Amino acid sequence: MGHAGMAAAAVRYLRSVRAAPEREPVEMLPRPELRCVGEDERAPVGQAEFRRVLGNFATGVAVVTAPATAGAPQAPGSTDDPQAAAPAGFACQSFSSLSLDPPLVAFMVGRTSTTWPRIARAGVFCVNVLSAGQAELCRAFAVSGADKFAGVSYDAAPASGSPRLAGTLAWIDCTIHAVHTGGDHLIVVGRVEALGASDGEEAPLLFHKGRFL
Repeated sequence: MGHAGMAAAAVRYLRSVRAAPEREPVEMLPRPELRCVGEDERAPVGQAEFRRVLGNFATGVAVVTAPATAGAPQAPGSTDDPQAAAPAGFACQSFSSLSLDPPLVAFMVGRTSTTWPRIARAGVFCVNVLSAGQAELCRAFAVSGADKFAGVSYDAAPASGSPRLAGTLAWIDCTIHAVHTGGDHLIVVGRVEALGASDGEEAPLLFHKGRFL
């Protein structure tokens, strides 16, 4: 059946539903009780084994960036005006598309991250999807306590003003939509405001079993 036929069938169905006698309301199931997991209920899985097994799942690699905000710390070694702040960024493996309507994406960040509070303060972020030749760039954004943007080429993403790194495969510019807890991580949901991709055919940077592919 073509698109026109499917649309016509959908219209006929909706008309038949409207013409049918009123149905009895559907009884909603009770909501499950939510509670914390007790220490004695946790799965007996060691962290080392968890990492080893989950490391078999290859992931793409991105750098999540946010613009400088007032009151944010300066880049290490900066001699600029004390009120001036540095942009924020960190390397991220746990990025995923989430919803088409509305357009949502998500990434996970550790609760102990020192970069996350700066992104949260900005209220916006840009996801930069790295190409296969950007492993060193990823390593630079994976360290803590350094000027991660030193020597890095970027411009401002159109909606958020977050750093949009040069040479990436794609960029997704977002506002923070929601933040949920997930164990020792936070699940950050972003609403996509703008996005784009390169026209090249370069492969993505992948991470598998503790190393780049």
